[in-house]
Amino acid sequence: MQRHICFLVYSGFVLLDLSGPLEAFTNTNRARPLSYRFSIVSLEGGLIPASSGLQIATEAIQVVDRFDTLIIVGAPTAPIDDRMPSLAAVIRKMSECSRRTASVCTGAFLLAESGLLDGRVATTHWNYAPQLQARYPSLRVDGDRIWTVDENVWTSAGMSAGIDMALAMIEQDHGKEVSRSVARMLVLYYQRPGGQYQFSSLLDLDPGSDRIRAVLSYARDHLHEDLPVERLADVAHMSVRQFGRVFSAAVGVTPAKAIERLRIEAARPLVEDGNKTFEGIARSCGFGDADHMLRSFLRVVGRTPQELRRSTRQAKVDSFRV
Repeated sequence: MQRHICFLVYSGFVLLDLSGPLEAFTNTNRARPLSYRFSIVSLEGGLIPASSGLQIATEAIQVVDRFDTLIIVGAPTAPIDDRMPSLAAVIRKMSECSRRTASVCTGAFLLAESGLLDGRVATTHWNYAPQLQARYPSLRVDGDRIWTVDENVWTSAGMSAGIDMALAMIEQDHGKEVSRSVARMLVLYYQRPGGQYQFSSLLDLDPGSDRIRAVLSYARDHLHEDLPVERLADVAHMSVRQFGRVFSAAVGVTPAKAIERLRIEAARPLVEDGNKTFEGIARSCGFGDADHMLRSFLRVVGRTPQELRRSTRQAKVDSFRV
C-alpha cells in the first residue's frame, strides 16, 4: 500500500523542517519502491517562500484528497500571527482525513492552536518549550524529548529531530530494518530514540525571571556540590512545590534535569580536551563518579564520554593529515 504524506507549509517556514523528513521518506522508496507519495500544500497554493528566501511550489489545500500522514513544518520563531486561526482550522479539518498528524519544531504551536494537542504530551525546540506550555496549558510540554507520539499525534524538536521522527514513522510502517537502511543511506546515526534529551544550551539560557536566573547562576557556581531541589528552592525563596512549577515553566525542564544538563555542558569540553580522567571530571562537575557521568551522557548526548573523547582525538588526527 502506497502512503500519501502531506506537508503543510506557510510563508517563512524552515526549509530543513520540510526537506529533512521528506528525504527520509523519499529514501524509503529506494529501499521499498512505491512506499510513499508526497504533497506540499499551503493555504493559498503557488510559490511559498521559506525563511531562507527560497520559494517552494505548493498545491492549494483544497486540491488534496485523503492522505496517510499530515506534517506541519516549523518556522524560525513560534508562528503566532494573523494566519494562525486559518491554519489551525485547516489542520483540524485535514487531521480528520489522516491516520497520523505531526509537527516539526515550532509547528507544534499550530497543532496546539488547532486543539489536537489538548490533554496530550508534546515537544518542540527546547527554546520554545516554556512559551508553548504557557500559551497552551491544556497540553503537557516535554521540552527534553527529540520526538513524542501520543496515540496518532506526533511532535518533534528542532530541525534535524524531524528526521528522527520520520525514521520512527518509517519503522512503524515498514519495520526496523527498512528504517535502519534509510538511516544508513542518509549517513545518519540510526534513529535517536524519542526519549533522548535535546541538548539545549542551558549555560546561555535567559529564563526571563530574576529568581530563576539567580538559581541558574547559583547552580553554575556550585555544580561540584549536591544541588537537591530543596536547596535551589531556598535560593529562589520559594516553597519546593512552587519552585518546581515556576522553574519548569521558565526553563522547560524540571530542576533535576536542568542540573544534569548544566553538569554535562560543563563536563563535555573537559571530556573532549582529554587532559583529565573521567573520575576527576565526574567529581569536579558533581556527578559523583564516572559511571553516573556515563549514564547521564548516554541519556542526554546519546554518546558515552569515551566515544566523545575518541572522536575528538580522531578529528585532530584527521586535521593534521590535511
